[in-house]
Amino acid sequence: MKKQIEAISIIVTILITFLLGYFSIEFFKSYGWSVFVFAPVLIGFLPSFIVGKADGISKKKSSKLGFVTLAFSCLGLLLFAFEGIICIIMSLPIFMLLTWIGSYLGYFLSVKQKISSSNITIILLFFSFSFMGFDYVKKEPTLIPVTTTIVVNSSVEKVWKNVVTFNKIPEPKELIFKTGISYPTDATIKGKGVGAIRYCNFTTGSFVEPITTWDEPNLLQFNVVKQPIPMNEWNPFWDIHPPHLDGYFRSYKGQFKLIEMTDNKTKLEGTTFYKVAIQPEFYWEVWSDFIIHRIHERVLNHIKLESEKKI
Repeated sequence: MKKQIEAISIIVTILITFLLGYFSIEFFKSYGWSVFVFAPVLIGFLPSFIVGKADGISKKKSSKLGFVTLAFSCLGLLLFAFEGIICIIMSLPIFMLLTWIGSYLGYFLSVKQKISSSNITIILLFFSFSFMGFDYVKKEPTLIPVTTTIVVNSSVEKVWKNVVTFNKIPEPKELIFKTGISYPTDATIKGKGVGAIRYCNFTTGSFVEPITTWDEPNLLQFNVVKQPIPMNEWNPFWDIHPPHLDGYFRSYKGQFKLIEMTDNKTKLEGTTFYKVAIQPEFYWEVWSDFIIHRIHERVLNHIKLESEKKI
């Protein structure tokens, strides 16, 4: 009987959280607090509370039940073509923490005699609408700068030439670029000076970058008016294209700054200014910064290699 209650609690929880996530993403166009905060808390809370009220539950069993429910939820995201493996892996740290918190709350409230199931239902409905309200009233994401620096043993003039355009970069060895995340391959330009159009080509398409500052050989600045999807999501069962690939991560502008240290030594800084429209922003900023630094390093190391070549 207890196994049946556990199975029912898992199924009910998954159905509720999937419905909550679908409503938030499809109607509010938001990967926000409902999806990444409230849903994992609910995944931990509901099974623990339902089983605890019906037959009692320990703290250890409560957390175990929460993580089992989380595992089945992630499998469901794959099976029903909602998500890919990489984004699930990136979400797991925050999902696991919040699921554990939810499971403890479920255990704690299940042993409180004054807390009835009807009261919990009202509370959950209140929090569901509250979190969806946060999703509906979306604030403008912060413009976040990410700067990566490298020292090139070459003249600033030579480095400048390899910044404006660069030839084909060898295939990456880094594990992160084996996951489907888009990475740069080469760069071309049409024209010269302010108004020229630079194309930074990635594996999923091209960033179109009108030049806004051409201070040769010190500073190259550009806007980003068009960009490709940030990655090709991988799902073992289906070809998928989740909504978060379109517009939830956007690069707005960038720059290369060259500082002459000596006649044959140049400090090169690459900066990307981006916004991420997924909540909680501070969590996804950590992932975005990490990936952007790896992309910068790929480009800057190639520029360094080309600039230091002996002619």
